[in-house]
Amino acid sequence: MLDITQLSENLAGPVGSTAWMDDSACSGHGDLFFAPFAERPEARVRRETAAQRICNSCVSLIECRDYARQNRELGFWGGESESERAAAGFAPTTPIVGRKRVAEQRARDAMKSAS
Repeated sequence: MLDITQLSENLAGPVGSTAWMDDSACSGHGDLFFAPFAERPEARVRRETAAQRICNSCVSLIECRDYARQNRELGFWGGESESERAAAGFAPTTPIVGRKRVAEQRARDAMKSAS
């Protein structure tokens, strides 16, 4: 069971070093590693396949994967998708309902700014 001190540490910031990010191969390719709003399943497969190719050549692969698992990250990190991390026991902490509400609010904000 998670105790309150562990919870407060997670709220304060990421767990673990981020120094490995300086050497990562994904720099500048954020669009491949994070799903756009309302992404179709076929598009997700193509996007994650392209991300996987970058991860496979990255010297920071293991550090990235460990970081994503420890911090319960969303997106494609260290050669793993969110669903692969969840299957390994490291599901994102943001519930699907919460992500849906965030996406809906972003869509509403975008519509307002476009008007």
